[in-house]
Amino acid sequence: MGVHNLASKPDWDKALEDKDTLIVLDCFATWCGPCKVIAPQVVKLSDKYPTAKFYKIDVDEVPDVAQELGVRAMPTFYFFKNGDKVAEVVGANPKALEAAIEQNLPKDA
Repeated sequence: MGVHNLASKPDWDKALEDKDTLIVLDCFATWCGPCKVIAPQVVKLSDKYPTAKFYKIDVDEVPDVAQELGVRAMPTFYFFKNGDKVAEVVGANPKALEAAIEQNLPKDA
């Protein structure tokens, strides 16, 4: 499946319109060491959970989205269903990330 890069607020707004699926948003920064460490694991999770949609956003490139979401540390992962935030994981914690995905996937997935 892969992780899609969002380069603008309109890109994020469009991604958020996707209903009936779990959206995983990775808020990262290019200078963030833990972000680089967890990135390959996020790609693996996107392959393991193809019914979820994975996106990433560089908080320095798209600060309006980072501010809207209230990002305070990187990486921060947000989980959305039907446009609503349902979970959040702060830090490079692969186990917590996978647990949040499993808890929030649509039950028929």
